[in-house]
Amino acid sequence: MISLNKITKKGKALFLAYDQGLEHGPTDFNDKNVDPNYIIGIAKKGKYTAMIFQKGIAEKYNKEIKKSKIPLIIKLNGKTNLLKGEPVSKQLCTVDEAVKLGAKAVGYTIYFGSEHESEMLSEFENIVRDAHKKALPVIVWAYPRGKGTEGKSSSELMAYATRASLEIGADIVKIVYNGNPSALEWAVKSAGKTKVVIAGGAKESEKEFLFELKNILKSGAIGLAVGRNIWQSDKPLEITKKIKNVIWR
Repeated sequence: MISLNKITKKGKALFLAYDQGLEHGPTDFNDKNVDPNYIIGIAKKGKYTAMIFQKGIAEKYNKEIKKSKIPLIIKLNGKTNLLKGEPVSKQLCTVDEAVKLGAKAVGYTIYFGSEHESEMLSEFENIVRDAHKKALPVIVWAYPRGKGTEGKSSSELMAYATRASLEIGADIVKIVYNGNPSALEWAVKSAGKTKVVIAGGAKESEKEFLFELKNILKSGAIGLAVGRNIWQSDKPLEITKKIKNVIWR
């Protein structure tokens, strides 16, 4: 049994996500948060349970990451948003490389419903095998997208994503919440012993964000993987404190 204790606290999770630079380019950043050191500082001062980086930042800022003592999650695959068409995200970093960089868990995106789904599932199979041999938890970014999702409701796809993640051996599944608490509750049940965390998504009002978080936790998810709602905020540590007060109340 893989332990999640190194990236959770009392069974709950608050991950600071900063893998958006590859997926979105620098459009999400300003002069302050474009610097990975700024993000590492927030994670350290806010005492996040883990922070998420792609391989390049994990390498270039490894000294600062280790000094922060905040557990590192490395995203093993990724893509840009420049190329259109059926989504596919290929592996960019190996489990061995992640371990050498000090990762306490690894993550991998699968676009369920894409015509390239089988390629990502095949890569993921090997990642799970390698990571679990090293007692490393594996997180799936489970994002249903592509032609196969046409005509299906967001609630149906959300539950399909969590169930599929359980079936392929993920320890945690990260999903986009569609705003329907009862649908999320069913998605969490569908995940079985695979834990569910919710993607923070684009920045929204603090009031709306905290209200949604309460419903998310009531539905059985263990926490958040949040980025822009934190490091795009003028007061990232204040909003962090409010989030933690909801998660660990």
